[in-house]
Amino acid sequence: MRSLDRLMRPRSIAVIGGGAWCANVIRECEKIGFAGDIWAVHPTRGEVAGIRAYPSIAALPSAPDAAFIGVNRDTTIGIVEQLSRVGAGGAVCFASGFREASAELEDGNSIQDSLVAAAGDMPILGPNCYGFVNALDGAALWPDVHGAGPCETGVAFIGQSSNVAINISMQTRGLPLAYVVTCGNQAQIGMAEIGEALLSDPRVTALGLHIEGVNDLRAYEKLAFTATQLGKPVVVMKVGSSDQAQLATVSHTASLAGSDAGARALMRRLGFALADDPASFVETLKVLHVAGGLLSNRILSMSCSGGEASLMADLGQSLGVAYPPLAQPQKDALRAALGPKVALANPLDYHTYIWGDEAALTACFSAGMAVGDLALGCVVLDFPRQDRFDAPDWAKVVDAVIATREATGRPMAVLASFAEGMPEGVSERLIQHGVVPLCGMSDGLKAIAAAAQVRPMTGEPLLLPNQVTGDGETLDESTAKAMLTEHGLRISQSQRTATAEAAAEAADAIGYPVVLKGMGFAHKTEAGAVRINLTSAHEVQTAAEAIPCNDYLVEEMVTDAVAELLVGVLCDPVHGFVLTIGAGGVMTEILQDTVSLLLPSTKDDITEALTRLRCYPLLTGYRGKPAADIGAIVEAVMAVQDFVTAHQDSVQEIEINPLLCCPDKAVAVDALIRMGGHQ
Repeated sequence: MRSLDRLMRPRSIAVIGGGAWCANVIRECEKIGFAGDIWAVHPTRGEVAGIRAYPSIAALPSAPDAAFIGVNRDTTIGIVEQLSRVGAGGAVCFASGFREASAELEDGNSIQDSLVAAAGDMPILGPNCYGFVNALDGAALWPDVHGAGPCETGVAFIGQSSNVAINISMQTRGLPLAYVVTCGNQAQIGMAEIGEALLSDPRVTALGLHIEGVNDLRAYEKLAFTATQLGKPVVVMKVGSSDQAQLATVSHTASLAGSDAGARALMRRLGFALADDPASFVETLKVLHVAGGLLSNRILSMSCSGGEASLMADLGQSLGVAYPPLAQPQKDALRAALGPKVALANPLDYHTYIWGDEAALTACFSAGMAVGDLALGCVVLDFPRQDRFDAPDWAKVVDAVIATREATGRPMAVLASFAEGMPEGVSERLIQHGVVPLCGMSDGLKAIAAAAQVRPMTGEPLLLPNQVTGDGETLDESTAKAMLTEHGLRISQSQRTATAEAAAEAADAIGYPVVLKGMGFAHKTEAGAVRINLTSAHEVQTAAEAIPCNDYLVEEMVTDAVAELLVGVLCDPVHGFVLTIGAGGVMTEILQDTVSLLLPSTKDDITEALTRLRCYPLLTGYRGKPAADIGAIVEAVMAVQDFVTAHQDSVQEIEINPLLCCPDKAVAVDALIRMGGHQ
């Protein structure tokens, strides 16, 4: 990895260009307190924004550590080449119009390729980006307003959108921002590489990424490995979507495992937390900054209001937070702290008997956190409007939470129901004392659930997507099953015939009941080409004559299934091979009960994924019915994975639907494979 040290932590900065954007960079550097040299470069002007302007890069006192290039696209390439030649540490390329001009040069290279070539080994951010703010060292190669202020430690934020970066920097929720970086087109340096460089700064505690699209799976795997090694958590706000992995809709998988499922599976695989909106993203970063990734989603909620306790209970259940029942030692300690009139539960309403008594509040909070496997103690508290009220008793709650954190060593948070209920000064004080301030009940609970997703990256390197074109060839069911059986997939006994009479003879040989299928239909059930529970040769022949084809598959009918699953794999051109497991059968798309993993996955990964299905109770024996053979289900999924691995250069899509899950086996009764050619 190329070093970004000089660029991101410069001691000298060159601002090249004379427009308003360049003048803003100079002012922002001065405003944030940059202690190094700032040099303006302009061929005809003697000064820019009040500082001396040098006529050329060659005329500068020395090679700058970092440069902001605020000139037009075509001039930018020459400037980058000059900076690289003199040994500059790196540059921010502000101009746009690169990626979209893909075939503009006579030599066949794109404008963006020419920019990268001009840079050589010198790192460049962009093009089409605002640059960065380093609030730790007071450097702002940033041509617009921002809200970041000096800090000693904090989180790093990287995004492609300059406006989103500005908005994140303007939050008043107490989050200390060490770096705010935009990466634009990522012509040379990708977001993952920048992330590695920022995580290597010991003053950075966590990393937040606003990802619009993944451009290099291996780079993100490397980032995850670095984050794991350094013990620094990462949270991602993922928006936008690549084209769905394949445009063909010959399977249910294609409609269920689009790019969003692939993106979420990727973040889970990398061990990154995932936030869906800016507010919960910021709140998650606060949790990660103060407490790191939480060990679980199991928390204790404490408030002086039954209404707040009820809201926490209801929202927590829907947002992925768990409230374990109080253990007897907790109840005993809480009873001693609160007296006999308080009902003890989690979430806890500790009433107002101890309001205003800091020692009693500390005793209550400490009693609740004294034992158990809780990941976080959460005290609900909204400050009154500061412009109308003083709040000395509210401050005592804050002091009690801080005292509890210091006495027990357990992670603690103060959560305001509304963002307005947590003054920025209170947030900053809580963070200084190792307590998480959470602004907004929903956003705070989402953040807790997200922070519990952080884990070390594990697993083998991902299977990279292949390069195929067109819709490819969809194999018929019989051929697909034959190929899958070579990798260990169990299928039902079957015979393929060309006439209705031969189908009846095949049924006699297999034994009744049987299933009859007409071949050549992508969705046989919808086409009326599947007949089940046929119990005689006459029924088979009559059913075959009613199906408009001359190609039949006769199969034994599996009668002891306790559940039907879908197992599918889709080659997503961005995220790799997405494995989807879900409720199967004709109701698959209606139920939308699926989980997604990336290949390769382990048996343990697959077993854990099954537990996340809503239909999982059917597999474990629902209401006295037999349980399915989980091991056989896992082996069936592994067989599909083995097939994909063996054909990863050409497979586009595979689906088993349904996989019949029985007490002693898992049988694939329908299979689809789509293969493609190479580019």
